Amino acid sequence: MMKQRLISVLVSGAAGLLVTTALMRSQTPATFETAVLPVIQKTCLPCHSDQLSSAGVNFQGFRTAASIQSNREQWDTVLRKLKTGEMPPAGVPKPSGLPGMVTFLESEFARLDANVKPDPGRITARHLTRVEYRNTIRDLLGVDFQTTLEFPVDDSGDGFDNLGDILSVSPLLAERYLAAAERITERALGLTKLPAIPLDASYADDDHYEEVVSFTGSAGAVHHVGPSFVEVTHRVEYDGNYVVVVGLTGQRPGEPKPVNMGLWMDGKLLYSLEIPAGKPQTVYFGPFEKREIKVFLPEGLHTFRLGFANDVDLQNVPVESRYNIRLNKFPQFIQFLGPEKPAEEVASRKKILICDLKTGPACTERILSTLAHRAFRRPVTKTEVASLMKIVNVAKKEGLNDERALQLAMQAILVSPDFLFRLERDPVGGQVHTISSVEMASRLSYFLWSSMPDDELLAVAEAGKLSNQKTLDEQVRRLMADPRSAALADNFAGQWLEIRNLDSMKPDPDKFPDWSAELRDDMRTETRMFFDYILRQNRPVVEFIDARYTFLNEPLARYYGVEGVKGPDFRKVELTDGRRGGVLSQASVLAVSSYPSRTSVVLRGKYILENILGSPPPPPPPNVPPLDEDAVGTSLSLRQQMEKHRENPACAVCHSKMDPLGFALENYDVIGKWRTMDGKFPVDSTGTLADGTKFEGPAEMRRVLTSKLPQFAECVAGKMMIYSLGRGLKQSDNRTLAQMTRNWEAKGFAFQDLIFEIVHSLPFQSRRGETQ
Repeated sequence: MMKQRLISVLVSGAAGLLVTTALMRSQTPATFETAVLPVIQKTCLPCHSDQLSSAGVNFQGFRTAASIQSNREQWDTVLRKLKTGEMPPAGVPKPSGLPGMVTFLESEFARLDANVKPDPGRITARHLTRVEYRNTIRDLLGVDFQTTLEFPVDDSGDGFDNLGDILSVSPLLAERYLAAAERITERALGLTKLPAIPLDASYADDDHYEEVVSFTGSAGAVHHVGPSFVEVTHRVEYDGNYVVVVGLTGQRPGEPKPVNMGLWMDGKLLYSLEIPAGKPQTVYFGPFEKREIKVFLPEGLHTFRLGFANDVDLQNVPVESRYNIRLNKFPQFIQFLGPEKPAEEVASRKKILICDLKTGPACTERILSTLAHRAFRRPVTKTEVASLMKIVNVAKKEGLNDERALQLAMQAILVSPDFLFRLERDPVGGQVHTISSVEMASRLSYFLWSSMPDDELLAVAEAGKLSNQKTLDEQVRRLMADPRSAALADNFAGQWLEIRNLDSMKPDPDKFPDWSAELRDDMRTETRMFFDYILRQNRPVVEFIDARYTFLNEPLARYYGVEGVKGPDFRKVELTDGRRGGVLSQASVLAVSSYPSRTSVVLRGKYILENILGSPPPPPPPNVPPLDEDAVGTSLSLRQQMEKHRENPACAVCHSKMDPLGFALENYDVIGKWRTMDGKFPVDSTGTLADGTKFEGPAEMRRVLTSKLPQFAECVAGKMMIYSLGRGLKQSDNRTLAQMTRNWEAKGFAFQDLIFEIVHSLPFQSRRGETQ
């Protein structure tokens, strides 16, 4: 008995000793040698070493704790890939120490960051982009000036065209600034001399007249963009009222429904009229009728489109008969007559002439002081106003009247660096400092409106009230609620989601006969309205990935196979199946991530990695053999071609990440139409991610992506931070971005909350000065 008790005591003591030892070990702080080095040696070095540097990564120099600080950017990438499951790749056993390695690296980064003084970075002085210039001129003078046609294309970097380190002023741009200032001020003051005889420019399509007498257009031919629409590019030489004569040819038998004829300029509806689709009201040499439209047209090169917006009966006309004038009605002819001066004074002139110039120099000085104040986006000095008045006085001595003299001074304002550039002043010494209140006003307005601050924002800033967070937030809410915040959809979303590239899309017309200018514009409208809704309704950011709604009109709904949508107007539509949901199923995104003749799993996979997951692949190696285009869909499916391509180990490293995501979207053709066959092969939309997650089809892939919501949110936050600041992100911004994303997550990732996080951040409110 005694012996048994002795054994029991010994066993209990040994067990207690083991438990105590284990507990002591578990409480021992992790070190680089215990938490990181074993994983590197066992899992990383076999593929990332001097002998085999996969994806250009070599861990030989990553085997010491000191490397975390000296190679911080590379370690940031390592941590991101570990957390997203990209590494180790599928097929490589995941070491048991992986969670401990992630935890150690996160704590080590936090420790290092805590000892580093926050750096808000510097934003290089930059000129207004083409979009910003156009919007600023619109809000300053009330003139619509077409910068996209008059100015050279802005350079871009990190996905955006408003970065100070990228933008430059070429000699050509400087010349265009001078010419633009003269033309804009002349238009704004209504000083353009109109021709004595109205101009006459007509466009016609002779090919489809058949029995109709040929009306050869004096300016050129119209371009049919479908059997219901014609499109023409026409330069309007002067602002003014014009008579637009439109010609419709043909008729439809039976009792067709009336059609809503519309005239669009640059995608915006100018005029609409319901007309019968049957027998023409007025007949000229056959079934041909004319209608006259009176509209105001601004100067510039514009794209006009004429056609029927809700042409439901067109679906009943056989394709081969759609240009038969006995079986169909379609637009054929468009003519511009004018201009005539508007009956009333132009709005821009009223906006500028806030007093009567005839009353003397005091009025001129008041006008110029007000304009310079708004144009420079800050208070102006007496010296600056005196310089402008000097221009007026010299011009009047040369014989110019009051208005022409004022115009010259206005030109000086528009070519001033204080107007053309977004300038921020630094104190001497290079220290970090909070930007001024008026500088904050410009940062806010160009972030949310892509334009100048309005009078209210400028007044609040000049009173120094934007330093108060409550007032700042009130102004942010006001700016977001203003219609001008649609600029976020046009400029931020247009570049983040790349839908600006739709204008350059030219799908093969033989393979994709559904493509038209109308469809292209409908695609763009869907994505713009979708983004704008998420912004204005403060919806969760996850809905960009898998919302159960979108915005459609009848033509786009029919194209998608969605029933119950009638009429040309876009409206919110609930989605009832898994074919559509989120931006990745929208035709705009699918079109810009395709080639003209076929889909591309590489482009689409790369698109998701860059714009959704924030993990762009490295550039492709040189001399990559191209795909056999003729074989795709005929002798081999695209998937078979890509699998053959991945047999090259150098290609497999990146394609193993891109291709599965791209394959999930193969149910959509080049222009986003649902399909189940790729040529003569069934579509295989299955895929496996780098972390081993399997899915089949776009609906399952969207569910997988929603499980990576923090990664997607950080990607969106980074993109918007770049856009809002006008500079690329630096190593010093990682700390801010991580904290901003954590704060946003705590609020449920509601979209407007991201804007507030950015506005409240150190980089947005501060800057580092020059050292010299």
